[in-house]
Amino acid sequence: MRLLKWISIAFCALLGAAPARAADKVSVGVLLAAGDMGLFIADARGYFKAEGLDVTLTHIDSAVRMMPSLGAGDLDVGSGATSAALYNAAARKIDVRVVASRARTAPGYGYQGLVIRKDLVESGRYKTYADLKGLKFAFASPGSTPHSSLNEAAKKGGVAFNDMTVIYMNFGAQVAALQSKAIDGTIMVEPYLSQVVASGAAVNVAPTEEFYPAAEVSLLLYGDKFIKERPDVARRFMKAFLRGARDFSDVVDKGRWKSDGSADAVIKIFAKAVDMPEAIIRNMTPQYPDPDGKLNVASLALDLAFFKSRGEVTAMEVTADAVVDASFAAAAAKELGPYARKN
Repeated sequence: MRLLKWISIAFCALLGAAPARAADKVSVGVLLAAGDMGLFIADARGYFKAEGLDVTLTHIDSAVRMMPSLGAGDLDVGSGATSAALYNAAARKIDVRVVASRARTAPGYGYQGLVIRKDLVESGRYKTYADLKGLKFAFASPGSTPHSSLNEAAKKGGVAFNDMTVIYMNFGAQVAALQSKAIDGTIMVEPYLSQVVASGAAVNVAPTEEFYPAAEVSLLLYGDKFIKERPDVARRFMKAFLRGARDFSDVVDKGRWKSDGSADAVIKIFAKAVDMPEAIIRNMTPQYPDPDGKLNVASLALDLAFFKSRGEVTAMEVTADAVVDASFAAAAAKELGPYARKN
């Protein structure tokens, strides 16, 4: 009996001396835009770490540019708008899945808007949607959701998409191009929207919600290898992300930051992440963050129809449902329990 006791003690000692399990590494592409808020909060508040994850957030300026890395498994998680590239990859059996909503519009949540140069508005060159004809717009990448949003605005004025000129540059460069009058407008997200309006270079002439209600603007994407080879890591990542999204939801009210000071800590986190003054972030209009990550698939389908109409997606059999995997968000939301908004 004494021998067994000493063996038991020795075994327990060995267990205690065993090294802690290394955290699972997860590589994530971010846009440094308001849609990244849930990710930044989860990182800053240790939610990823609590799930045993070692997360690296890397700036990549569009979801389109993340596609090759997601498909190859060099990037586990991506972020941003849907694109023709996503559906073309699906047609080639290169699976990148839309797994959760990060940001969409809703009444009052006008964090994305149609931006027109201020001098064009003041001169009367731009008065209504019909005046979009002949203007030059910039987007982060070809064949992406903001193109579809601009198309919805143009339709309000009876303008064809081909009656506008489109060029490509990242969000930061778009701000500079509006200031230098190199472009006439864009569909811009926060915090760049507030930044360019505050600079006096442009006017937010209409929130996206006005011409494209409930637009699914920014999404969380998982690469196929991440899903198939590390499903438990993918599940834990989603749980941490939704904790961040719920924290964000707690401090916004009808499209504005709460004024009682409860938003201050989140504003600091985001201002540091995107390297902008807190005053700019405080003044911005936050997006609607779904606390369960639920997707508006109808919005994805509308964008896909636009891509097909322009020949940017040629596989007519591809559907929006084919690229969606809502199981991770549903499982994480169930584990976290029903969202109860903090007062």
